[in-house]
Amino acid sequence: MNSPHSFWAIGPGHMAWLRDEFPALEFRTAADEELPTALAAAETYFGWRFEERWLALAPHLKWIATPAAGTDHLPARQIAAFGAVLTRSYGFHAQPVAEHAMGMILAFSRGLLTSSRLQRTHRWWKDDLAGEFFDLAGATMMIVGCGSIGTHLAGMGRAFGMQVLGVRRTLPRAPQNGIEWIPASYWRQALPAVDVVVNLLPATPDTVGAFDASTFAAFKPGSVFVNLGRGATVDHVALLGALETRRLRGAGLDVTDPRPLPRSDLLRRHPRVLLTPKTAVFSHAYMDRAVRFFADNLHSYLSGHPLRGAVDEPIPDRMKGIH
Repeated sequence: MNSPHSFWAIGPGHMAWLRDEFPALEFRTAADEELPTALAAAETYFGWRFEERWLALAPHLKWIATPAAGTDHLPARQIAAFGAVLTRSYGFHAQPVAEHAMGMILAFSRGLLTSSRLQRTHRWWKDDLAGEFFDLAGATMMIVGCGSIGTHLAGMGRAFGMQVLGVRRTLPRAPQNGIEWIPASYWRQALPAVDVVVNLLPATPDTVGAFDASTFAAFKPGSVFVNLGRGATVDHVALLGALETRRLRGAGLDVTDPRPLPRSDLLRRHPRVLLTPKTAVFSHAYMDRAVRFFADNLHSYLSGHPLRGAVDEPIPDRMKGIH
């Protein structure tokens, strides 16, 4: 759980709380160089990363938990073959990611990105912004891969007066935050009427390259694209083409493939691309909530109940690939 950022590191307060919550258990922290010794006695491991070679050092290991929402950075197949359970964390990412998305949308709708660029070279750039801004009130936002994060974002969009379309494979029966649900089989046909498209898709065989040249060709001219899902779901050549032809007003990217983009990549220098280094989940409350999620799961583990976020559990509909 080592991290240079305090909000991603487990601290003495977290450890004290866990020991109070589970007085019969022993909790240990270990730096990377201490893991060979520490893992020898471990039954449960809670950390950001886990290397395949560490499995041989942990004969008693039964459960590996990560505070991350995804497990594509972990050797999931090898962990399963070893016989341990791997769990991810979820449910506390919605607020920061939704805030990040709205920040990117506002950067384009109010011309903030253009202002930041022109303030260095122009004495007064008011006229330059006259053709850059658009009103959020009355605009339509489509959220592709609309699960808990997307539902949270929808509430923010509605507060700005936006109409919100949500795309997911299985549509909810009850209304959620004023979302108009769009079947997964129809979302591309609805793109010509959409002003802002937010991609929250996970990376699956079904979603890789979902935003390709044909998809961007269906976008409304002058629309905005925001990707907070996975970089592999977007064809970057097609994205650059949509920007160059002005099909897109701008693109906000928190994820890319590869990550980071090479310094020579044209998207890095494009005047209408807002690039952030996978910081959408930054939150000062992150580890507090991650430890709480882990503790709730630990109660289930000790009582023999199923663990939330197990990678071999059925994938929630909101996380499944969407064509």
